[in-house]
Amino acid sequence: GISFIKRLMIYKNEVIVYWSEKDAAYIAQVLELPGCMADRVNYEETLKNARVVIAEWRETAKSFEQEIPTCRGRLTYAQ
Repeated sequence: GISFIKRLMIYKNEVIVYWSEKDAAYIAQVLELPGCMADRVNYEETLKNARVVIAEWRETAKSFEQEIPTCRGRLTYAQ
């Protein structure tokens, strides 16, 4: 289950960070960028890794001339 959720804006995209018991790691999801996720055992390392993954996601999208979704702001994807 999810112990807690914390939201943080990075690169103007909302990043949701939560602890996954199943994976025994923190998971960072960038819902605006499909498939953009990072994980680590340490919370701070998860955020650092998320920054790298976001930059790589954007770089890859640009190299394939794909549109990068516009940041929609806080809680856009909350269910």
